[in-house]
Amino acid sequence: MFYKILVAIDKSEIGQCVFDEALALAQKLNASLMLLHVLDPFDERYPSSIALHTDSLYPSFRPEAVNYYMSRWEALKQKGMEFLKIFYDQAIAQGVTTEYTQNFGEPGRVICEVAQSWKADLIMIGRRGRRGISEFFLGSVSNYVLHHAPCSVLTVQGLIHAIEPNKLTTKT
Repeated sequence: MFYKILVAIDKSEIGQCVFDEALALAQKLNASLMLLHVLDPFDERYPSSIALHTDSLYPSFRPEAVNYYMSRWEALKQKGMEFLKIFYDQAIAQGVTTEYTQNFGEPGRVICEVAQSWKADLIMIGRRGRRGISEFFLGSVSNYVLHHAPCSVLTVQGLIHAIEPNKLTTKT
């Protein structure tokens, strides 16, 4: 039986689906939720430290660039907490005991570490459906979690991009 469900969510469409599935399951099982959002320093959506260097032969850190970079990270951290709070409020309104946390680091590893320290019975995570070379180069958080989790893992499948039959063109 699952009593403690760790829900790894992000600001994608699949993140909403994962939360919805986790909330429904927690209600049915009378389980607690831990909502987790991970700030990944290598995600292309987040600020890069490249802006900190000058174009000179010997790169240095300019104070104004460092301040800008740090303010961007602070804003992202705040937005992440607001994002989690929205889901937290929804779960509490449905009568589900819920906590939330935002951590910094490599998502797969952070998810497994939080699951271990919180003693989760189940991790729920989204899967975007990357395959082949895309998965190899871009990595797969869900794949990492499946292989390193200290508990059971339930993946919620995202949309798989496929060519629709009516989109194919033929020459006559």
